[in-house]
Amino acid sequence: MQARELRVPDAFEFTPRTFPDARGVFVSPFQGESFAKAVGHPFTVAQTNHSRSRKGSVRGLHFADVPPGQAKYVYCPQGALLDFVVDIRVGSPTFGVWDVVRLDPVDFRAVYVPEGVGHGFVALEDDTVISYLCSTGYNPSAERGINPLDPALALPWAPDLEPLMSDKDVAAPSLAEAEAAGLLPNYADCVEWYSKLRAG
Repeated sequence: MQARELRVPDAFEFTPRTFPDARGVFVSPFQGESFAKAVGHPFTVAQTNHSRSRKGSVRGLHFADVPPGQAKYVYCPQGALLDFVVDIRVGSPTFGVWDVVRLDPVDFRAVYVPEGVGHGFVALEDDTVISYLCSTGYNPSAERGINPLDPALALPWAPDLEPLMSDKDVAAPSLAEAEAAGLLPNYADCVEWYSKLRAG
């Protein structure tokens, strides 16, 4: 499995080997040893999530309070999507920087979103499925969001598609509003948390 750190530090893209034959294909989208080697600590799965989306559906940008936050390892077993990570950690040298990876069942790339980093995606096809491995369970009191269409971020969500969004995501604050309200993760807190994970 190949690993590549994204433009947002501590976030990674993973590309596994695929094994096609006359029956179809076999692939391991998550491999614990490769993950730990790249990231510096193992990934503990506390919950798995699954969503199916119509073409043009935008989900995100979501994050959780740190500590403990919620890290995610995501891949797309059906359809196709653009997966976005955004550095929203106040005090980070790359605050406001984002990166995007196309996920699909051709290359079976996966994205690791560390605690404190914003995450979202747009479905490029109907019936697009995304699978999440989550480091913590759902905690509604700690869940946060940023409006994915914030013009200051200018994320390329797929300009040829009309975005379909939840009321919650539409009503979410901009990055600047979230920062002013003290809703964003602190970079120093995130780094301390990552260090604890690496220390075991």
